[in-house]
Amino acid sequence: MPTNTIPHIGQLIANELCRQERSRAWLAKKINCERSNIYDIVKRESIDTHLLMKISIALNHDFFKYYCDALKLALQDEQ
Repeated sequence: MPTNTIPHIGQLIANELCRQERSRAWLAKKINCERSNIYDIVKRESIDTHLLMKISIALNHDFFKYYCDALKLALQDEQ
């Protein structure tokens, strides 16, 4: 899979936090972690699926769809 089709999940999470006008402290409280962990998360290019599920629920946003879309594009490119 070409790396340009793989989403930078941390940036997508940061964008959604901004769109919802929510703070990193708010997200940390919602997923029961330290605020400093959220700063680390938004820098990541990839993320554990369990953690992504918790973040998706907290923000009421399906972050998995970005991976599904990237996978569909990659599979089309392979054909």
